[in-house]
Amino acid sequence: MPHIKQITIDNATGLVKRELEKALKRAGRVWNIVQIMSLNGGVMKASMELYGATMFAESPLSRQQREMLAVVVSVANRCEY
Repeated sequence: MPHIKQITIDNATGLVKRELEKALKRAGRVWNIVQIMSLNGGVMKASMELYGATMFAESPLSRQQREMLAVVVSVANRCEY
């Protein structure tokens, strides 16, 4: 059980509901990194826009290079997801 209150997709409304539904459609589930932002829909939306721009917008780095950098940073930070 998380120590930080979260809003589930079933209980969400408005912006939070729309963002959680987009996350579900995008990945087939709502990952914890997205779910934890459920108390602030604006932050969730901005975070996902930043992620989208970082990973999918035009860049001198290939998509594979960007994914590799994300994995390296996650390992360095000892992330479990």
